[in-house]
Amino acid sequence: MVAAACREAAEELGVEVEPADLEAVTAMHRTANNGDPIDERVDFFFQCRRWTGEPRLMEPHKSAGIGWFPLDALPHPVVPHEAALFGWLTAGDGGPPPVTSFGFS
Repeated sequence: MVAAACREAAEELGVEVEPADLEAVTAMHRTANNGDPIDERVDFFFQCRRWTGEPRLMEPHKSAGIGWFPLDALPHPVVPHEAALFGWLTAGDGGPPPVTSFGFS
């Protein structure tokens, strides 16, 4: 999982991340609640404050852009389950629990 996060940082942002520089934030079991198995997932979120290289958009066909934004002033739209995570991070109560869920009744 950590190796995959480091690989994705290189593929999507063009930066090198050392596994020791990743801090687990939460694992999120999520659903779009539409019955489609592709929308049933578990995502792993990490925090990283150190990397090598300058972040840049490596896959422009998959994204509208890249930029730095305060968590309380993100551009719209924000993916709903990611918006929930950002809400936990800005709430000031210690962040999300180690395992979270989103979209379930």
